Amino acid sequence: MTNAEARWWNWPWVRKAEGLVGHLAAVVLGFVMMVVGLAMGVTVVMLPVGIVVGLLGVAIFIAGLFGHINASS
Repeated sequence: MTNAEARWWNWPWVRKAEGLVGHLAAVVLGFVMMVVGLAMGVTVVMLPVGIVVGLLGVAIFIAGLFGHINASS
């Protein structure tokens, strides 16, 4: 990687876009997991697994909306 390419990836808008993509991916993944958990919960046999998958989906969805992926420690 050249010096110009290294500087380009440190631009603030690139960092903001990476954070936005991470949040959007978490929101979409959480929503899909909630729907899959709901579909599994409809059947009696898959109800325990559906509850776990659905609750994990809710947690990921909320983390995608309100979490700070790029926050420094």
